[in-house]
Amino acid sequence: MVLEEHIYFWLLAIVPVLLLLLIAALIWKKRKQSQFADKDLLKKLSPNQSVFKTILKIVVLCLAIACLTIALVNPKIGTKLETVKREGVDVVFAIDVSKSMLAEDVAPNRLEKSQQLVTQIINSLASDRVGIIAYAGSAFPQLPITTDYASAKMFLQNMNTDMLSSQGTAINEAIQLAKTYYNDDEQTNRVLFIISDGEDHEGDSVNIAEEASEEGIRIFTIGVGTTKGGRIPIKRNGVVLNYKKDQNDQTVITRLQEETLKDIAKEANGEYIYNKITKETVEKVTEILQNMDKKEFEAKQFADFKDQFQWFLGFGIFFLVLEVFLLERRTSWLKKLNLFNEKQID
Repeated sequence: MVLEEHIYFWLLAIVPVLLLLLIAALIWKKRKQSQFADKDLLKKLSPNQSVFKTILKIVVLCLAIACLTIALVNPKIGTKLETVKREGVDVVFAIDVSKSMLAEDVAPNRLEKSQQLVTQIINSLASDRVGIIAYAGSAFPQLPITTDYASAKMFLQNMNTDMLSSQGTAINEAIQLAKTYYNDDEQTNRVLFIISDGEDHEGDSVNIAEEASEEGIRIFTIGVGTTKGGRIPIKRNGVVLNYKKDQNDQTVITRLQEETLKDIAKEANGEYIYNKITKETVEKVTEILQNMDKKEFEAKQFADFKDQFQWFLGFGIFFLVLEVFLLERRTSWLKKLNLFNEKQID
């Protein structure tokens, strides 16, 4: 599915605002009525007033706005899948999701900084294929090699430090897993970007990187964090409760280990990049990929898309018409249902 005009999603903000205004109006109306007369007298003066239909009108109006907004966005569904030939590089991003990536020595924290960086790199790509690996004490295949950039960015944003139970930083496992991502038959250029603070608890990553280089994989490392370091916050509902401590009850300070990342890149015919300014890092990565030889490969993609806005437009108009004909009075059948246990007034 393709969403043609994303900007119109902002119109959905009208729904909560409208709900708040209508709720405020109902409360104001209730207070004014109580000042005018007591509850029993109001029932005699307005015996057919329906609370249910008032709420129903609000819900129907919100549904109408939501449907009309989606109609403006104009979702399209692919109807024809074609195999096309493209030229590009196979790029795998291995992202460190260990607890040290929660350190806030770079804003907002190391992990979110990494996610922002990779998202912008993906936005700059043209026809390259991408894959994503998450790693901490072990490595996990987050997304196999694909040309679906939208899915890549979705999986990327869902990454967090709780997704892997084994903590630590095993860069070697991320490299080993990356080897399985590339298709040996197509022989495309292979690139692995390791985004990390460089803390390596296994120690043999450099040797594994050398083995990967022999298989034609170039490894570039991107350092996130500062050499000065930062504390690892322990949060609940966004509020810092404490900071991670070691066995001696001392606050842990995690620092960017540049030497480890430099050694890995050197052994795998790559380069170490310090992510100081995201824009500059994206430009550097884009330049690296553009200077590589592009290999031809086959990819499947939807060629024809059909508009689906008419369905949502129809529902939107239907809800608007329904809202007009919904009077805030109880109909005879609704009075018989007695939904709110209201006493019927003769």
